[in-house]
Amino acid sequence: MDPTVIAIVFVVIALAELPDKSMFASLALGTRFRAAWVFAGVAAAFLIHVCIAVAAGSALGLLPRRVVESLVAALFLAGGIYMATRREEESADPPASDTLTAETVPKTGPSFRRVAFTSFGVVFAGEWGDITQIAIANYAARYDDPISVGIGGTLGLWAAAALAVTAGSKLLTRLPVLWVNRVTGAILLGFGVVSAVRAVTG
Repeated sequence: MDPTVIAIVFVVIALAELPDKSMFASLALGTRFRAAWVFAGVAAAFLIHVCIAVAAGSALGLLPRRVVESLVAALFLAGGIYMATRREEESADPPASDTLTAETVPKTGPSFRRVAFTSFGVVFAGEWGDITQIAIANYAARYDDPISVGIGGTLGLWAAAALAVTAGSKLLTRLPVLWVNRVTGAILLGFGVVSAVRAVTG
């Protein structure tokens, strides 16, 4: 394991997840049910998505190095542009919790199992093709260290989820989502440029 890789992936993924729809889903669920129960389901969903992303990135890493760097550069640059140009209202206006969970959340006395499974289902469905999943796959392809990437990605997602189910509403009133988007976009663009240079220089 490489602590540097873990730290890099952790920071980027945690930042990228803050303005994400899964953050708002976790926040909405956390306002209705016990935070620990919601977190259990959300954490399990994130863990599975990280495993899928790392596996996809590791498979991509089997290609010739120049091809890998070119693909990683393209994906990082696309993700960076998306985050940097993302309008604040797209991420800063969370869906109403009543709308989000009306069809899936039991209304009376839900058990741990039902809350955890509801939280798992909402986040698991929403994370497919998400910027964080793509970024984790990119890191797995770039670094020959799937364990470090997996640990960093998982901890980053879990940190964002923990904030969402506990102090998410307060955080969103104090931290401008637009700033988070811009910083994350700049970081992803930086990695894209580095990968593009490596692809060209071999």
